[in-house]
Amino acid sequence: MQTEQELRIDLAAVFRLIYEMDMHESVANHLSAAVSPDGKQFLMNRRWMHFANVTASSLQLLDSENDTIMQTNQAPDASAWSIHRSVHRSLPQARVILHAHCTYATVLSTLKDSRILPIDNNTARFYERIAYDKNFAGIASSDEEGMRITDSLSGKKALMMGNHGITVVGETIAEAFEDLYYLEKACKTMVLAYSTGQALNVLSHELALQTAASWDEFRGQSYAHFEQLKGMLDKKGSSFRE
Repeated sequence: MQTEQELRIDLAAVFRLIYEMDMHESVANHLSAAVSPDGKQFLMNRRWMHFANVTASSLQLLDSENDTIMQTNQAPDASAWSIHRSVHRSLPQARVILHAHCTYATVLSTLKDSRILPIDNNTARFYERIAYDKNFAGIASSDEEGMRITDSLSGKKALMMGNHGITVVGETIAEAFEDLYYLEKACKTMVLAYSTGQALNVLSHELALQTAASWDEFRGQSYAHFEQLKGMLDKKGSSFRE
């Protein structure tokens, strides 16, 4: 298990990378990582801090069992608290939670049929491995909505949030980021394929399952990709490690 400082550095790197890849949105959206074995204590970005400014030391340490912080001037964003607190408190295996309104994922989430169909390697990666939530209820800011979203994950590692965006959960920061990266690419493929107006050439159920399972053999690439991206940030003189 990584130390808290290592988690801080890696999570701060993800904020910067999401900014570099233009998958951020104003000073909204939130990423978190559990630091305690039970997952109830977690790091998250402070309220209304732009992703380009997040550093390891600026991440806030929160306790999902202690909501008194919401009555202080250090209170995190209410919607972030609703979602991330609920997931960390209820799903200890979800060590990392990345919630974003990436462009193509959000576009796909607005369609009546927001499924990611298996039409290439990247889309097949998520075949039967993503949950879909069709019960958008506005900005999540209540415990009830947080629990509803948590339940919607249904044991999956990704959630397409109808009319909203996406949430990815994972055991490590590198793996969760890789899933977010490929999920946005898969959504882009879907949107562009639909834009042609032609019928989609969807893989068979058996081939889609086989392709999704094949991705498990490449989980190690997520760490290689993440480390090289962090090196890219270092070369740019990024302050994410501070």
